[in-house]
Amino acid sequence: MSTYDGKNVVITGGSSGLGFATARLLVAGGARVLITGRDQAALDAARDRLGGDVVTVRSDAASLADVDALADRVKSEFGTVDAVSVNAGISGFAPFESTTEESYDEILAVNAKGPYFTVQKLAPLLAPGSGVVLTTSVVNVMGFPMVSAYAASKAALRSMARSLARELLPRGVRVNAVSPGPIDTGILEKSMSPEAAEQTRSQMAADVPMLRFGDPTEVAKAVLFLAFDATFTTGAELAVDGGGSQL
Repeated sequence: MSTYDGKNVVITGGSSGLGFATARLLVAGGARVLITGRDQAALDAARDRLGGDVVTVRSDAASLADVDALADRVKSEFGTVDAVSVNAGISGFAPFESTTEESYDEILAVNAKGPYFTVQKLAPLLAPGSGVVLTTSVVNVMGFPMVSAYAASKAALRSMARSLARELLPRGVRVNAVSPGPIDTGILEKSMSPEAAEQTRSQMAADVPMLRFGDPTEVAKAVLFLAFDATFTTGAELAVDGGGSQL
């Protein structure tokens, strides 16, 4: 019997990066997985790469109509859910002085409002003993330039982990958070020139006590630990950041 045989898992933002890495471990362990994303082509490609029993749903975390539709789809596909990785999110790099209202609203809508209502709508489907894992970031406890709105959204998620953990405790549901530091998801290469990406990577790695970027699988393993194995842990945040927020 595989590690996650018979388990039903939902991963928002599962078509790439940390969400995809988590889905890959789950599928390899025998779980049935539903992943969401905003791009259908990326979802189709992820499903082909993952193989196994994977359901894809195009869903925008910032749209409450999409969140409602997601809950309906999860209910029809699974009935009950054993774990939810609330991972969908966007980044935003801009100086505080030039951050626009539009950018601020988008970041908070996707990164804070979306997760809040995703958990609310999926809560009735969570089986006793299940785990919810929110993806926060080291920037919710460390001050970095250029990411003030993003950092605020992740700090909101950290607070939600505590509040939702308390509120869902009577249902036997645990809520925790995983806090990644610099992870090699390819986002730098997608958002800037190769030269700028390499320079930024070197600077960021030098600031990590372990002197390297993390691998997405290292974060995925932490997510699965919190979701399934940390049975006496709720309301906590697990840093996966090479010691950056601790040392």
